[in-house]
Amino acid sequence: MGAEPHGEQEVPFARTKVRVACLVFCGDEVALLRRRRPRGDQYSVPGGNVERGEDLLHALRRELREELDLDLDLGPQEVSEPELWWVQDQLVSRPGPTAPPRKLHFVFRVRVSAGVRAGLATVERDELPDGSYEEGETVWVDYRSTAGLALYPAVGGALAALPGPEGPVGSVLLPALNDRTYRWV
Repeated sequence: MGAEPHGEQEVPFARTKVRVACLVFCGDEVALLRRRRPRGDQYSVPGGNVERGEDLLHALRRELREELDLDLDLGPQEVSEPELWWVQDQLVSRPGPTAPPRKLHFVFRVRVSAGVRAGLATVERDELPDGSYEEGETVWVDYRSTAGLALYPAVGGALAALPGPEGPVGSVLLPALNDRTYRWV
């Protein structure tokens, strides 16, 4: 987004972005993207922002292809159909030169076979505003150990509390994120 007319500052949370994310399971392990930070590792559930005019499942397919090289159309023996598990509202200040948007996270779940897992990308590259890239690595973590991770969106506690990778997930609405409940690493 460009500069505001007449030098006006953009108001925090005045815009809303929609983000899709996907818990990709293989057995009891889930794929996360880990980025090394000076204050500790930051983990994220693979996914990204929904583009204008794009539906949620199309965005999910695009993001998983970009980040994990995962094709959701491989067939039910290899990749399960995406299931919406959770929705999380976010009003969190963040680092950067622009005012933070409000974000609505739609968190899906899929299961992949061991063969598909073996072929997934091990490095993910995010393009930064200056054209450079920040790398993250794909790590597989037992879902029961996610509660203590710096995880974005903040689904670690709900994920770790599941009786198994099949669910049930309980309420689709997770507690909202704000500056008191979430901090960037």
